[in-house]
Amino acid sequence: MAKLHFQYSTMNAGKSTLLLQAAHNYNERGMQTYLLTASFDDRAGAGKIGSRIGLSREADLFDSKADLFSKIKTRLDQGPVACVFVDEAQFLTRDQVWQLARVVDDLDVPVMAYGLRVDFRGELFPGSAALLALADEMREVRTICHCGRKATMVIRQDDQGRALVDGEQVQIGGNETYVSLCRRHWRAAVGDKG
Repeated sequence: MAKLHFQYSTMNAGKSTLLLQAAHNYNERGMQTYLLTASFDDRAGAGKIGSRIGLSREADLFDSKADLFSKIKTRLDQGPVACVFVDEAQFLTRDQVWQLARVVDDLDVPVMAYGLRVDFRGELFPGSAALLALADEMREVRTICHCGRKATMVIRQDDQGRALVDGEQVQIGGNETYVSLCRRHWRAAVGDKG
């Protein structure tokens, strides 16, 4: 039975590496996969999913207007797909998450989505909020804060290393400006003494 999976974490936890490894496992057994990533994220190159350890793979692109159910159905018309993988899932719209749920329910194809849970302000991304509500299975990909605790938050730093508390939710690239922290150290960094 197909399921909608959501694997989430903070920045630099290895989500894309896990996605590429899982897709490789399917392919190694002769099963086809279909990979999707956000169109405006070209850090690994246009139409590629890349990891910090140097792995990469071609992927189809989605933007906020894409009908993912139709896109996946069109791909299925060309041949079987054992699993759909979605990188940068935080950039999905709520409607697109429902479309992925329909892929699972109506086309019986598992979907594995990987993405950030919260932004640097501690707020859920729209795609992540919808996935947390609709996913059949969720898994936190763990990484650690400098203190050794589990990192669940991320800060965005300016060029002087100060935590930013305002700004656009999405900033592509600039991995060096993000630091994953536990909640306690995130609160200290953004000035929340409360």
